[in-house]
Amino acid sequence: MSDGAPAVTVAELLHAHYAFVYRVAFRLSGSAADAEDLTQQTYLQAQTHFTQLRDSSRARPWLASIVRNLFLRRKRHEAKVVAWNPEWDLAAEVEPPETIDPQTLQAALAELPEEFRVPVVLFYFQEFSYKDIAAELGIPLGTVMSRLARAKAHLRDRLGEQNRDEDLVPRPARRPRETPV
Repeated sequence: MSDGAPAVTVAELLHAHYAFVYRVAFRLSGSAADAEDLTQQTYLQAQTHFTQLRDSSRARPWLASIVRNLFLRRKRHEAKVVAWNPEWDLAAEVEPPETIDPQTLQAALAELPEEFRVPVVLFYFQEFSYKDIAAELGIPLGTVMSRLARAKAHLRDRLGEQNRDEDLVPRPARRPRETPV
C-alpha cells in the first residue's frame, strides 16, 4: 500500500467490490455458475497477490484485470476457437430497440469471440476509457476502437434481428461495400 492510502483487507475488498466482480465475470462468461466460479477464483487470487495492490483506490481495475485474466486463461484451456464472421462487418443500419431484454443481450454478447467481447464489457459495462482498455489488454488504441466497432455492428445486427422478428418489420437490404478505385 502507498503511504497516503488507507490500509484495506481482502475481506473489505470482498464486501466493497463483490457485486462489481460478479457483474464483470457474468458479462464475460455468460453463465451464473461460471461467474460465481470466476468471482471466487478472483478473490483467491487477490488474497494470494494482495501485496500487488499498492493503492486501494485502484482496487476495482485491479480486480477487473484479475477476472479478465482468469476468464481468458480458462478459455485458452478449453481450446475453443470461434472464427470471426466476416458478415458482421456488414451490419445492417437499423434503429436500436427501445428496450433490450437482458437475456437477449447476454446471448448476443456470448456469440462474440473474447477478443471482441472483452473490450465491449470493459467499455460499456465497466466504463473503462479506450485508453484504459488499450493499456489493460496491451493492444494499440486503434485496435480497441476497431474491435468495439465490429462488436457493436454484430450486436446491432443481432439485436435488430430480434426486434424485427417480433415486430414483423422487413429487414433492410445491405449495401455492398464500395471498393476504392
